[in-house]
Amino acid sequence: MASKLEFARLPAADGVNGWWESLPPPAALNRFQGSRDFDFVVVGGGITGLCAARRLAELAPDATVALVEADRIGRSTAGRNSGFFVDLPHDISSESYSRSVDADKADVRMQRHGIDYVRSVVKGQGIECDWRDDGKYHGAVNKRGKDSLKHFAEGLRRIDEQFEWLDEAAIGKVTGTAFYRGAIFTPGCSTVQPAALMRGLATTMPSNVEVFELSPVQRLEHRESGKVLTFAGGTINTRKVVLCINAYAATFGGHPNGLLPVYTFASLSRKMTPVEVKALGGIHSWALIPADPMGTTVRRLGTDRICVRNHFIFRPGLEVSPADLRKAKSLHQRSFDRRFPMLEDVALEYTWGGALCLSANSGALFGMTTDGLYQAIGCNGLGLSRGSASGKVIAEYALGMSNDMTRQLLSQAHPRPLPMRPIADVAVSTAIWLKEFVAGAEL
Repeated sequence: MASKLEFARLPAADGVNGWWESLPPPAALNRFQGSRDFDFVVVGGGITGLCAARRLAELAPDATVALVEADRIGRSTAGRNSGFFVDLPHDISSESYSRSVDADKADVRMQRHGIDYVRSVVKGQGIECDWRDDGKYHGAVNKRGKDSLKHFAEGLRRIDEQFEWLDEAAIGKVTGTAFYRGAIFTPGCSTVQPAALMRGLATTMPSNVEVFELSPVQRLEHRESGKVLTFAGGTINTRKVVLCINAYAATFGGHPNGLLPVYTFASLSRKMTPVEVKALGGIHSWALIPADPMGTTVRRLGTDRICVRNHFIFRPGLEVSPADLRKAKSLHQRSFDRRFPMLEDVALEYTWGGALCLSANSGALFGMTTDGLYQAIGCNGLGLSRGSASGKVIAEYALGMSNDMTRQLLSQAHPRPLPMRPIADVAVSTAIWLKEFVAGAEL
């Protein structure tokens, strides 16, 4: 890295985040101003940055920590996902989510480490975010989907993980719809209202953490005295910087790093009436991911809303157009109507996009750079569980700690280099289109 880095990409208003909009107004804004000194600065207020800042404060209670976020915490990417803390293998580049026995076991260890840490904070701080340890369903809608579930089940057996098969009638009793032909239930997944979780983690920080929102970093400079971060309202001098900017690192510093900013989209329905709830049937709250990773994720919430997520597009500029959002909402409406014909008058109230940080080989950036920056970047579709684990562990690493988890994350593959643009744009977009086409009925 150079001695000076520019932060060129910032969160954009990509649709209307239903998770955020359905919450009460947020806490008062604290925007960075002035000239300040901190021992640590964590850049990025998503789940990774929130866990990193908290862990730094826990382990170094005499240190001062600044957490800086370009948007409101909970309104940008970390508060835009579907709210799944996935504990099991979840390689979305694989037709059955699974890779190999060793890789799958490593994934499980890491993801459960992150889930356990965040759960302990949520319970200990009394954060109201609809945290549920109810597991998840993998639903199949045709023979191809059921074959994918069989492969996934074989992988789970190899790594000694529990699961339960549900036939068409059984999954229908859960979801209230006859759309699914079978499913696998896995008990270890937790679900959450993601925007509420991010807000809660930010507002319950230890006293030695100061949180700044709507405070994008413009420039980071390396000087003999330390590191200087420049904002519109001033500067911070610090000894150590921890970068937790995920997809926004894809063009950071103006050099290729193998990261792929891929957008996915979600819609949230209006609240159902008691008559509509009765017409739907099923259980009050459930979470389902598709047998094909490119298919449709669905959650029925305890608030009597339904969340639908599908559709992927490659957007290296880290923003989507109104046409992208219109297409996504149209696809979501089609998916909703196919699954819930009994809810024909239930409108999709909110539609939004959020950036995933993927790589061609499921690699990630973790550790210290040559310029002495610490980074935990690249969640590959597992933002909540993998992000929370890597955020916690990068804080431990920045404090000189070494344990099994730091060694595991340090040994993971780096993102595989990509061809030059526009070749990479065409190749990635074509691969996504083909995977969605093959997913077929799963959408």
